[in-house]
Amino acid sequence: MNEQASFSLRGRNPDVLTCIANLSNDEVFTPPEFAGRMLDTVAAAWAEDHNGANIWANPDVRFLDPFTKSGVFLREITTRLTEGLAGAIPDLQTRVDHILTKQVFGIGITRLTSLLARRSLYCSKHANGVHSIAKSLATNDGNVWFERVEHTWSDTKCVFCGAPRAIFDRDDVLETHAYAFIHTNDIKSRLEEIFGGDMQFDVIIGNPPYQMTGGGGGSNDSSIYHLFVEQAKALEPRYLCMVIPSRWMAGGRGLDEFRGHMLKEGHIRHLTDFPDSGEAFPGVQIKGGVCYFLWDGAHKGTCEVRRIAGGEEHVQPNRKLGEFDIFVRDERALGILRKVLAHKEKSVIDLVSGDTPFGIATNFDEWTEKGGAGKIALHLINKTKRTIGYMKRADIHKNAEGIDAWKVFVPKAYGAGENFPHQILGKEIVAAPPSVCTQSYMAVMPFASERAAKSFASYYRTRLFRFLVCQRKITQDALRSTYTWVPQQTWTKTWTDELLYEKYGITKKEVAFIESMIRPMDETDE
Repeated sequence: MNEQASFSLRGRNPDVLTCIANLSNDEVFTPPEFAGRMLDTVAAAWAEDHNGANIWANPDVRFLDPFTKSGVFLREITTRLTEGLAGAIPDLQTRVDHILTKQVFGIGITRLTSLLARRSLYCSKHANGVHSIAKSLATNDGNVWFERVEHTWSDTKCVFCGAPRAIFDRDDVLETHAYAFIHTNDIKSRLEEIFGGDMQFDVIIGNPPYQMTGGGGGSNDSSIYHLFVEQAKALEPRYLCMVIPSRWMAGGRGLDEFRGHMLKEGHIRHLTDFPDSGEAFPGVQIKGGVCYFLWDGAHKGTCEVRRIAGGEEHVQPNRKLGEFDIFVRDERALGILRKVLAHKEKSVIDLVSGDTPFGIATNFDEWTEKGGAGKIALHLINKTKRTIGYMKRADIHKNAEGIDAWKVFVPKAYGAGENFPHQILGKEIVAAPPSVCTQSYMAVMPFASERAAKSFASYYRTRLFRFLVCQRKITQDALRSTYTWVPQQTWTKTWTDELLYEKYGITKKEVAFIESMIRPMDETDE
């Protein structure tokens, strides 16, 4: 029996870091293979910048993972350095001690992850313990630091990360999720306090927390990954390599300034994008996908972009990231977009309302099933179904001038998964006056007549319209800004894709691409 068990398990023991369940979709453990890919990108850039030199054979390069979870980056870096420095430091124990005391550093994001990281890096709970592979570290923590940090409250929120006080002003037995790396105004001085002495890092690498969970759930939670990116830049490393959600490329609450810097500063040297996050992190779905980038403080210019979709890698060697205000992820869309924008027509964004067009929340319940004097039609979602109710005209105080115009209501959100072709947008509603809608919709208005409103509706249903929206729609929400690249037309005819393809000079190859991405929308769709 023992011999049989030994034989059956031989060569089958998995890497333990591939077996750990994620803490959440916001604190995702990085698979070892993915960490290795990021490290390969760093090594390739180093070799290119240093006449082919091997970064793993350099005993002076210093690495930091400032938000370590499983410790996979620290472990993989140490493994590579141990092999690469064999020539420079022949004795294995001396070599390992040098790496773990002089070259590899981490900051845990929670007490649990700091323990995981030390196990991964030192093979011991205690860095200076009897079982640790390091023999020259003086403290239990070694160079993987963690201490409980408190939020700095200003009324109801933390001034550093925006965490809601009502949720995160906690008892001492609970994690505060006040991540040390972003809870300081002077990160250089803070790292000197943490590790002792001047700490200049050549490479900062890792996978930061993505958002402050608990602030309402889902899209209402505040993104914080950009705070880690900006803080890391402030340390002035040569290379910064991070994996973050891809939604920064086109949207995200409070990310406009961050996106502008990332796209226009010219320091992004490499960008690998996974529109389906499951291809990067198996079993994890992050709306809009994930990406990793290599920021190079000495680089100023174009970027090598790799888009990985359906297991295929599409390489774009010299993308100019700052061509538009957002990043167009699929290079095949660029030619089509440029043709449309070359006409310099007004955008339909001038007709699209903002969020909550008439000031009526989604959960508004002061409506009736029947109309009457002083009441107007209210389009809403009731128990997941589109419904027309009635409410008092006098209760409308926002965009009241639109009540008596013809208009088109379009769903604010539409989820269709990550696979193509799909619909992109939900079915529109041509609304006769007098009418309003809840926050479930946005209003496109005003139109002078029913004919004009129906003309817009026919345009909305075309594949080209929805293709242009798709370039800016990275999550299920289709807010006003996603319509920026859709040009206005004359509202006197029924629009078809054939008319639009001819107008904008869309080639047969481009048509095939559009139709591979966007499925037809017919009268029965919602």
